[in-house]
Amino acid sequence: MNRELLTIIGTAHVSEESVNEVKDAIYEQHPDIVAIELDRGRYAKIKNKMMGIEEDDEISVTRIIKENKVGLFLVSTLLGYFQSKIGDEVNVDPGSEMIGAIEACEDLNIPIALIDREINITLQRALNKMGFMEKAKFAYGLLLSIFGLDDDEDDIDIEELKKSETIDDMMEIFKDEAPSVYEVLVHERDAYLAGRIMQIPHEKVIAVVGAGHRPGIEKYLDNPETLPDLRDLEVINEKKGIPWLKILIAMIPILFVVIFFLAFFNGINITGNIYEFIVISMLMGFIGSILSGSKIQSAIVGGVVAPLTIIHPLLAAGWFSGLTEAKFRKVRNSDIKNLTKIESLRDLWNNNIFRILLVVIGTNLGVSLATLVILPSKVFIPLFMKIFGG
Repeated sequence: MNRELLTIIGTAHVSEESVNEVKDAIYEQHPDIVAIELDRGRYAKIKNKMMGIEEDDEISVTRIIKENKVGLFLVSTLLGYFQSKIGDEVNVDPGSEMIGAIEACEDLNIPIALIDREINITLQRALNKMGFMEKAKFAYGLLLSIFGLDDDEDDIDIEELKKSETIDDMMEIFKDEAPSVYEVLVHERDAYLAGRIMQIPHEKVIAVVGAGHRPGIEKYLDNPETLPDLRDLEVINEKKGIPWLKILIAMIPILFVVIFFLAFFNGINITGNIYEFIVISMLMGFIGSILSGSKIQSAIVGGVVAPLTIIHPLLAAGWFSGLTEAKFRKVRNSDIKNLTKIESLRDLWNNNIFRILLVVIGTNLGVSLATLVILPSKVFIPLFMKIFGG
């Protein structure tokens, strides 16, 4: 790649003007290759869309829950939701400028380089870096945006968002509100995109990237010695440090077992306590699930597995009730698209994605209430007092 022959086009992903700018540049400059801010997965989806190939509309929520990727799915869905919502407001499909670039390249027989990092790696790295409070703050801000509680009455000016001073202001706000997300979604991807551009062997290159990435990419290209090893940016590392919250959660069921064990070896009859433990656990799992709007079958499953999941810290009753609920509520891509049309709680209630996740959360809340409040006060503290003669 010849730096002097490189053209970087910063686009807004939902801008008709960006589509025209990209296509005009490719037709006028006729580059050796066009680099676009896509990974293989997103490129394949765009190509299928261009060819009129309909993808399987059903989403396997069962697989998402089994693979413990609920958080990843939520973040991915919410980011897609916001992009689609803006696209609906300006009547431009998200990614239209990438489609324009692909169409121009195919028309001129110009090769395409896919330079973005795989989206799931990016999102998982962001989740792994976020602390509990940052996740809570980030989720709160997303919910406010979904329900329009932080909207103003001004119309969206997409082209204004592409100006450098506007981008700088937005990035600073994003950096302050969610520094870990900013690091992964912006700074890391600036480096990754720049590194992939530098690996292109062709001389004359046009790179089509989001306007927010352009300043960072140019900075790395001008100072290549600061570029990190791209292989390090493709590794999904677990969070460093001691996971105190996970340790505390794991200690609770261990403490329950220890109390039962001590009571038994001290000759205390624990049969009634065990029955209480099972009944309370099952009842709270059932109530948590049914109050979250689940089918009766899902609530029964959540209740039945609740005692086991309390003892086993790596299991959650909500997973089982959610998997059961997913059997009755088939989630489709249309449910994701319909998120952009949600204007009321009724609309949200009728969305299968929301309903299944609500069942997962509701069941877990019910079991958590039993674990942290009801069982200690009704079962374990009285048993503890008997053991030590209180």
